[in-house]
Amino acid sequence: MEYDYIITGAGPAGCVLANRLSEDPSVRVLLLEAGGGDWNPLFHMPAGFAKMTKGVASWGWETVPQKHMKGRVLRYTQARVVGGGSSINAQLYTRGNAADYDLWEKEDGCTGWNYRSVLPYFKRAEDNQRFADDYHAYGGPLGVSMPAATLPICDAYIRAGQELGIPYNHDFNGRQQAGIGFYQLTQRDKRRSSAARAYLNPIRDRKNLTVRLGARVTRIVVEKGRAIGVEVVRGSNREIIRAAREVLVSSGAIGSPKLLLQSGIGPADHLRSVGVPVVHDLPGVGENMQDHLDLFVICECTGDHTYDNVAKLHRTLWAGIQYVLFRTGPVASSLFETGGFWYADRQARSPDIQFHLGLGSGIEAGVARLKNAGVTLNSAYLHPRSRGTVRLASGDPADAPLIDPNYWSDPHDRRMSIEGLKIAREIMSQPALKPYVLAERLPGAGAVTDEDLFDYGCANAKTDHHPVGTCKMGTDAMAVVDLELKVRGIEGLRVCDSSVMPRVPSCNTNAPTIMVGEKGADIIRGLDPLPPAVFAHEMNELPPRGRRDIR
Repeated sequence: MEYDYIITGAGPAGCVLANRLSEDPSVRVLLLEAGGGDWNPLFHMPAGFAKMTKGVASWGWETVPQKHMKGRVLRYTQARVVGGGSSINAQLYTRGNAADYDLWEKEDGCTGWNYRSVLPYFKRAEDNQRFADDYHAYGGPLGVSMPAATLPICDAYIRAGQELGIPYNHDFNGRQQAGIGFYQLTQRDKRRSSAARAYLNPIRDRKNLTVRLGARVTRIVVEKGRAIGVEVVRGSNREIIRAAREVLVSSGAIGSPKLLLQSGIGPADHLRSVGVPVVHDLPGVGENMQDHLDLFVICECTGDHTYDNVAKLHRTLWAGIQYVLFRTGPVASSLFETGGFWYADRQARSPDIQFHLGLGSGIEAGVARLKNAGVTLNSAYLHPRSRGTVRLASGDPADAPLIDPNYWSDPHDRRMSIEGLKIAREIMSQPALKPYVLAERLPGAGAVTDEDLFDYGCANAKTDHHPVGTCKMGTDAMAVVDLELKVRGIEGLRVCDSSVMPRVPSCNTNAPTIMVGEKGADIIRGLDPLPPAVFAHEMNELPPRGRRDIR
């Protein structure tokens, strides 16, 4: 059968595209997803996130050895399930800073993708529980709410930040990003609001939409310079499915360049080196990879002030019952509900460090778990200058890609990551947290110098799971797609996901990816863009100041 649009990947942007394109009953839309359905209850319980980075619904990939981190190989979780990353993430709803998108236009040539132009698409997506103002809206598909299961240590953490000079911020997605406070979460009725639940489930009965799970796209079929379909493997079956209008690649910042490369679209020399016939020499495919690297402080608590105690079997059972009956308790928590944005570099254009307070220890894969109750404070540097790559290991589509974020290749990133870690340690040592925090266990009292913290980071740092940029949008020679997301040099082919972002936003990337899907859908349908935002008050970022000089 032939479809008008074929979408490769049911991640956040893919689900948005399937919803918006199939609004037109005259077009036939096929959504292909290599992973399975989100039938497991863990996908919908907020605290189920703790299991997700440990291999549930993941491709099981890892990085190549990181040469600027003493050869460290990092686990690199990428979702393999309907809803993509939005089905397995910590549900933090953050959009980044206005300056991020203004730089897309000013520095990267992405006219029409500045903050005023993209904000209406953030708002169109949103069904906000609490806010309705210049920056927020309700009535959209995506549930956004405030945390439902906070603990007293969360309030103490916010007071600790203020004691250090970081002001309280009630809305990181509003007029100012800087500050410390509670995150908004992609939840509705105390359940995860993934892109699958928000955009796909309500319209699964549309007769012009077909969704195939367990269908791995191995190649884009190109004839005479035009994408005419895809090759799909489903079980033991292999078939070619044709697209009358366009193939829309939405496989994520790792999967999308991998698919283009497998199809012979990318740097010619690399394609020849792995035995893939060159269809179109496009040097930017797989280049420009950016990600947020996460360093963390783990402290032992003075008592059961976090959710570590729930790991005991009888408490786990009770927590499950409590959630099922009342939608309260530990299972209703995303486990990372409090955080903030501040400055490692006082000259930064906007906050360049993000904090996430984890209500336990060992919550994420590869992070140490304490014997007694603990609390974790993650710090991630948001403006990395380092650039990495995604490459093929061979011409076999079944082989894992070579993922090289190239962390800390720019020394500035290393310095700022260490400064962010120092601030995290200072927050955890403030008086407000004394009733809850017994002592820092990692990095620990023995880590004093910058070299000590560098060694600690090399051994313990992890990805924040925010890769972007590998099929970047722009006008320069390394741009993979133009401003309408069309792949340069191939007709009937677009990329629409986080890979098109020319630089990583200063935040978690789920909400920005959904925005790209919303705006991209209008572009594909040939609709006029939503009118640019008009503010009663201009965004006015806070300078890095406080009762004393913090970095």
